[in-house]
Amino acid sequence: ISDFYFPSLTYYFQFWMSGAQTEYKRVAEENVTLPCHHRLGLLEPRSLDIEWLLHDSKADQKVVITYSGGNVYNDLNEGQKGRVSFTSNFLAGDASLHIVSLQPSDAGQYTCKVKNAGQYEWYRITLIVLEKPSKPKCWVEGELFEGKELSLQCNSASGTAPISYQWQRISDKEGKLGRLPPTARVNISNPGQVLMKNITQMVTGLYQCTASNEAGQENCVVQVTVQYARSVGMVAGAVCGVVAGISLVFLSVWLTIRRKEKKRYEEEEAPNEIREDAEAPKAHLVKPGSSSSGSRSSRSGSSSTKSTANSASRSQRTLSTEATPHITPPQYSRVKTEGREIDSKKVNHATLVKMGATPVMLPAQSRAFQTV
Repeated sequence: ISDFYFPSLTYYFQFWMSGAQTEYKRVAEENVTLPCHHRLGLLEPRSLDIEWLLHDSKADQKVVITYSGGNVYNDLNEGQKGRVSFTSNFLAGDASLHIVSLQPSDAGQYTCKVKNAGQYEWYRITLIVLEKPSKPKCWVEGELFEGKELSLQCNSASGTAPISYQWQRISDKEGKLGRLPPTARVNISNPGQVLMKNITQMVTGLYQCTASNEAGQENCVVQVTVQYARSVGMVAGAVCGVVAGISLVFLSVWLTIRRKEKKRYEEEEAPNEIREDAEAPKAHLVKPGSSSSGSRSSRSGSSSTKSTANSASRSQRTLSTEATPHITPPQYSRVKTEGREIDSKKVNHATLVKMGATPVMLPAQSRAFQTV
């Protein structure tokens, strides 16, 4: 470099160090123009080169837009394609960069480089893109009953830090904002949280949370309704009463169904029951030959036979109706006739015939006993 150009280069280098470092702050979705003015366009227009570079937060260098060989190239950065351009007549000395619809990814350090006929000019500009807080979310935590504790929560998911939060109470229907209840306390470590202890009906109302930063603000509203302890008890009692009533209805229906089933079962089983008749008369048994009447007449013999037949018929009726027959233990008695006892061993068949006795045929299995 000759001595002629050296002072010129020194001048421009000093200008870049002192006056060209500028910071711009813009809100996302807005437009911005980054200035870049030069004096090299008049030297040799055909050899003029202009280039804008971006150093983002990741220290990556990207080419934003260039002018070289008489052509403009503005689609080199995919993230800014279609959103960047030169503002005016860059050949005459104004190579400012215009960016529309700013995005958070547009933030970084921009460098404007102008070269012509071996001369250079540099300008560096820092662009800060501010993002408004996103619509915050409001909610209530805790028990909304008298004497309990609750907390109001507010949080914005995105936005440029720092984000501040402010809770206010909407005092009337017109939407006027007022102060929080005296019992409310803001959590210093988490400004989006408000704590309330020993709450009463006076706490009931609408509350608004405002999230704000340098770019702007957003807000949300939440309703707080504190219930009476007595009303809670009444509701619980009503619920219990309804449950008890439903249970009684179901129980009544179930008992009715059971009674009908039992009655139907008894009607179906009645023909199959075994009924117990009167107890059969007891029979008196004596051993043959143990005692007999010497003076028994033919009438007593015939009555004995009839008695035996009647007892047998009654016994047959009893056995037909009872599952288990009733057997009376045998009883033994001695027969007295006219005050005398007759020894059966001394009475033979001829003697009995003379006395008028009637012969009776006894079955083999009942010879051991004689029914009287």
